[in-house]
Amino acid sequence: MSEQFEMIAKTFQGLEEILAEELTALGANDIQIGRRMVSFTGDKRMMYKANFCLRTAIRILKPIKNFTAKDADEVYNQIQAIPWEEYLDVNKTFAIDAVVFSEEFRHSKFVSYKVKDAIVDYFREKTGKRPSVRINNPDVLLNIHIAQTTCTLSLDSSGESLHRRGYRQEAVEAPLNEVLAAGMILMTGWRGECDLIDPMCGSGTIPVEAALIAKNIAPGVFRKGFAFEKWVDFDADMFDEIYNDDSQEREFTHKIYGYDNNPKANEIATHNIKAAGVSKDIVLKLQPFQQFEQPQEKSIIITNPPYGERISTNDLLGLYQMIGERLKHAFVGNEAWVLSYREECFDQIGLKASQKVPLFNGPLECEFRKYEIFDGKYKEFKSQEEGEEKKEGEGEQAPRFRERKEFKPRREGEFKPRRDGESKPRREGEYKPRREGGDFKGGDRDRKPRGEFRGGRDSRGPREFRGNREPRIPKKEEE
Repeated sequence: MSEQFEMIAKTFQGLEEILAEELTALGANDIQIGRRMVSFTGDKRMMYKANFCLRTAIRILKPIKNFTAKDADEVYNQIQAIPWEEYLDVNKTFAIDAVVFSEEFRHSKFVSYKVKDAIVDYFREKTGKRPSVRINNPDVLLNIHIAQTTCTLSLDSSGESLHRRGYRQEAVEAPLNEVLAAGMILMTGWRGECDLIDPMCGSGTIPVEAALIAKNIAPGVFRKGFAFEKWVDFDADMFDEIYNDDSQEREFTHKIYGYDNNPKANEIATHNIKAAGVSKDIVLKLQPFQQFEQPQEKSIIITNPPYGERISTNDLLGLYQMIGERLKHAFVGNEAWVLSYREECFDQIGLKASQKVPLFNGPLECEFRKYEIFDGKYKEFKSQEEGEEKKEGEGEQAPRFRERKEFKPRREGEFKPRRDGESKPRREGEYKPRREGGDFKGGDRDRKPRGEFRGGRDSRGPREFRGNREPRIPKKEEE
């Protein structure tokens, strides 16, 4: 049996349970939910699959040492005691990301320097040579987390944040993060059973993520690489097998509609959708929400309107009033989910939300609210719905994201206790924001068959990761 080890999947606050459900579906073990993270155990194959398949993870960490330190010298000694030839050699570069919540250690950069010194001195004493530090695209990325005096050193197996799928060619102002968009869709319970509409789609993030979910295409197919591909124990054949396995992909028989009143946004969305290879599943239209009409087919709306924070609008409250009016008059018999920030905006919608889920969009503490648009009085609608649920026992109308498996919660600041009785702290910090914009220039016209991704350099320049892997393109659509 292959070696099992603990891993940490980082995510946004509010998406932890969705991430835990994704990990359960992947076959991970010992799943435990923390704040902005979910820990689990698995083998090397599970680590590869977690990076490649998870839609709501920001990065996957592999803890390699847990220890207690009260000052910088103790950190240095503990780090230098690690057998570093198992993870690094003098010809490779490395970088350190430090996250510190401690009275004893007040500066994360100082912690990074001490960890760097310990690693460099280890190799210098052993070989007379030293590996180099490289901030951008290092061969090995390390994470040191300190909560008071409890320290955890981890390998970052992802490298670039997993929200950077690779299909985004351009972005509008304040684009929705791909991980958050996927989490919002999964939270509604939608998996492609009906049409999906985003009436204010911007650069198309929600429509693209919805298409990938509906077709069950792994989000990692567009990336140029992952950090674990540079590790000394990287199993290229194992990862190739995962990378080329399309057996779980499925047909999507409905449509996704994306509307926006901004011509530039419509153009950007068109490019992004084409790069993701899902043009045949998404219908884009330049149309303001004011012109939204009742859809002919059963549909769900998932949308992220402007909040008046990063994107300004002349009449913010009027915008939300219009949203409520269109939902009441042109979306009867369906449900809509709206992510927003201000209570006064939600008030203008003028509808009673059946669910309110706290979610963070960057630093903004938002809410994701569900509106069930019914014809008639609300009490009559609810009594009829409750009657149907009693007949069906479990009740199909029950919100799917509340039907959770029981995951053992963690206490604040802790990882799962190890066998030696020590406990590891939970990493609190958020990932560093990355520059927007994708690198993958594929699309519907030049989709390559699977198995051809191991070529050399192409016109876009050298690949960042070992193997020079060409991004795998989902199944070729029929002309």
